[in-house]
Amino acid sequence: MLRSDILAKFAELGILPTPQRVEIADIFLEKPQHLSAEQVIERLRELGSRVSKATVYNTLNLFTERGLVRECVVDPERRFYDSRTSPHHHFYNMDTGELTDVPADSIRFDALPVIPADSHLESIEVVIKVRRDSSEKLT
Repeated sequence: MLRSDILAKFAELGILPTPQRVEIADIFLEKPQHLSAEQVIERLRELGSRVSKATVYNTLNLFTERGLVRECVVDPERRFYDSRTSPHHHFYNMDTGELTDVPADSIRFDALPVIPADSHLESIEVVIKVRRDSSEKLT
């Protein structure tokens, strides 16, 4: 993605551009993908960048807060950041650690619990955890 496009997106979302934020956004916005903070740090290092872990985590939190990426928590110790922000669900492969998209309209809900008073439904996010069949597991 062009730097000018990233800067325009930042302006739209009210994100102050810093060199580190632009670098991180460039990684996410090059294609639809799911990355953990550790994967972002690894990619930055491969590019020769010396962005600190704290900066990466703070930037990912900001990007999530402003809607540039979506956070997907697959378990208490594993979270991904998704460059695709439109509503959709995920498969999480517990053997490979891979997260893949599931179209929002491929999951149907016949009924939902009653939403508490003075509340409204913001979103539904489903993570379907899968494993290889035992006959296909690598030994």
